[in-house]
Amino acid sequence: MNIHLPDGSTVQLSEQANAHDLAMSIGPGLAKSAIAARVNGHLVDLSHALSDDDSVQIITKQSNEALDLLRHSTAHIMAAAVQDLFPGTQFGVGPDIEDGFYYDILAPRQLSTEDFQAIEARMAEIIARAQPFVRSELSLSEAQELFSDQHLKLELIAELDPEEVISAYRLGSFVDFCRGPHLPDASYLPAFKLTKLAGAYWRGDSDREVLQRLYGTAWFSQADLDDYLTRMEEAEKRDHRKLGRDLGIYITDERAGVGLPLYLPAGARVIRTMQEWLRRDLYQRGYEEVITPHIYNADLWKISGHYDFYHDNMYFFEIDESEEKDRSKLSEYAVKPMNCPGHVLLYDSELRSYRDLPLRFFEFGTVYRHEMSGVVHGLLRARGFTQDDAHIFCMQEQVVDEILGMLDIVDFIMNTFDFEYHAEISTRPEKSIGDDDIWEYATEALMEGCRRHGLEYEINEGDGAFYGPKIDIKVKDAIGRTWQCSTIQVDFNFPSRFELSYRTADNTEARPWMLHRAIFGSIERFLGILIEHYAGALPLWLAPVQVAVIPIADRHLDYAREVQRELEMVRGRVEVYDQNEPMRAKIAKAQLAKVPYMLVVGDKEAEERSVSVRDRVAGDLGAQALAEFIPLIQAAVL
Repeated sequence: MNIHLPDGSTVQLSEQANAHDLAMSIGPGLAKSAIAARVNGHLVDLSHALSDDDSVQIITKQSNEALDLLRHSTAHIMAAAVQDLFPGTQFGVGPDIEDGFYYDILAPRQLSTEDFQAIEARMAEIIARAQPFVRSELSLSEAQELFSDQHLKLELIAELDPEEVISAYRLGSFVDFCRGPHLPDASYLPAFKLTKLAGAYWRGDSDREVLQRLYGTAWFSQADLDDYLTRMEEAEKRDHRKLGRDLGIYITDERAGVGLPLYLPAGARVIRTMQEWLRRDLYQRGYEEVITPHIYNADLWKISGHYDFYHDNMYFFEIDESEEKDRSKLSEYAVKPMNCPGHVLLYDSELRSYRDLPLRFFEFGTVYRHEMSGVVHGLLRARGFTQDDAHIFCMQEQVVDEILGMLDIVDFIMNTFDFEYHAEISTRPEKSIGDDDIWEYATEALMEGCRRHGLEYEINEGDGAFYGPKIDIKVKDAIGRTWQCSTIQVDFNFPSRFELSYRTADNTEARPWMLHRAIFGSIERFLGILIEHYAGALPLWLAPVQVAVIPIADRHLDYAREVQRELEMVRGRVEVYDQNEPMRAKIAKAQLAKVPYMLVVGDKEAEERSVSVRDRVAGDLGAQALAEFIPLIQAAVL
C-alpha cells in the first residue's frame, strides 16, 4: 500500500503495516525517536494499522505534540503505581497540563507528600520493566463491566454516546478508558517527578466528593527536568502572594471574601501610578475616558446576552424599589462582570455620524466575576479586579488601522517592562454568530494588523469568542514563563443586540464595528506578573517608595527630613527611616523592601549637602551632591 508523507513523497508498505513499520522503513534513526503518529490529521499510537493512501506524519520526541503525549502517558504510569500501592483507589481524570500532569484519586487513606518516594519508586519499576501501553476497543456495556468497581469512571462512561466505540489502555494491571495516544511503552519516560498534592471537588462541583489531585512533571531528559525544577524553585521565591504581603502591596482576608484583594498603601500607590501612566498615553492617542456604574438592572444583561450565557459567573441581587415596599415588585440587578454594556449605552446616548468615528472610550473599570474558590490564585485570578478596558466604535474600513493602533500600545507597554511577547489569533468557533464574509474580513483584519506591525502570530483554530475573532498577547517573563495578558477582540454581537448605528456620508444608517481591547488585561493580574517578573524589585518609576533616607544618628534627622522635602518637591516617593535602630539594620530593612535607592546621611553629608548613595543591586555608589541626585528621581516621576 502507498503511504503519503508530509513532504509529498510516498512510501510503499506491505499490507497490515503500522505506523512503527513506516518509521522503520524511513530509517532506524526516526524509528528510535518515534513515539506516535498523525494519520489523516488524527493522533494515533505507533501500533495503529495503516491503510492504503493514508497521509502520515511520524511524531518524534522533538515534535510539538511530544511533551503533552509524554505527560499524559506519565499520568497513567503514576496511576498504575498508586493502584499497586493502594489497592481500592478510585480514579477520576488524569490529563496532561502545562509543564506536567495530574490525576484525581480517591484513595483508601489520605495520601501525603511523604508517599511520593514510594510512588516514584514503583513508577521507576514499571519503567524498568518497559510495560507496554495496550489499546483495546469496548462497547458501552463492556466498558461498564470492566470499570464496575470504579464509580467515578462509571459516571463518566454513562455520559458517553451509546453508539460510540470506547478505547481503553492497559498498563500492567491498571486500565483506563482514554482516547490516547500513548507512548509505545513505559521505558520511553526518562525523567519525571511528583510535585504536589491538592484537594479538588469531583468535576468541580462543591457538593461532590473531595478528591486528591496528585501532580507531577515529565521531560525527555534529566537535564530538562533539572532546569524545570530550578525554574520552579525560582518561581516559588518570586511568588507574588508572599512578596505582595512582605512588600506591603496587598493582603487577603477571609472576612472580606475569597478572591477579593485589599490593597495596602504601597499597592494602591503602584496601581494608581500604572493607571496615571497609561491614562496619559491614551489621551495622547485620541482615547476619551468614561466612568460607568458598578451595577446595572438585569434587563440590560438580558439585552447583552450575559444573563443567558454568563449568568453563573455573575453576582445577582434583588431590591425593593417600590414606595409601598411590595415584595412582589422586586427589581433584579447584577454587579458588572464586564464594562462593555456601559460603553455601548454611552455610544447610543446620542446620534452618531461617520465624522465621529472612530470613537475610542476607555475606562479603568472594576468588575466582579464568580470564580470557583479552587481556581482563585492571589492577584493572578481574583473575583474582583480592574480592567484597563476600551471599546472602539468605527467603520469597517477603519478596523485595520484601529487594530494597528492597539498593537502599538501593546508594544509600548511590553517594551517598557522588558517583556518578550507573541500573538495568537483565535478564529471562528463552531458556535458563533455572524455571516461568513464578516468573520473572514474580521479575521483577515487582525492578521493584516499583525503583519503591518511586524508581529508574528500563530493561529488558534476555532478558539474565538462566539461574537468574533481575537488576538491574544502572550508575554514571557524573566524566568521563561508565559502569561496571557492583552486581548483585542472584534465584536459583531453588541452592535446588533443594541441596534447601534451611525449616519454615513450618504446620509443613510449603518452599523458600526465594535472592537474590545485590554492591554494590561486586569491591572491586578498584570501587577502580580510584574511582582514575579521583577522578583518584587519594581522599576524606579513604579516603585511605591523610590528612596529611603537613612540617618546615621538622631542628630541627622533634621537633614534627612530636608532631603525628603527636596525630593518630594519633584514628586519623588520618599520615606525617612527614623527608627531607633543601627544604620546597618535600616539598610537591611530597605533592601528587604526592594527600595531602589538608599541615601545615608551623617555629619559630613549634612555639612556638604550631599548624600551617600546605595543602589539596591549595585550597592554603595559613593557620595553625591544632593543637587546632582535630585534629577535622577525627577526623571523617573510621571
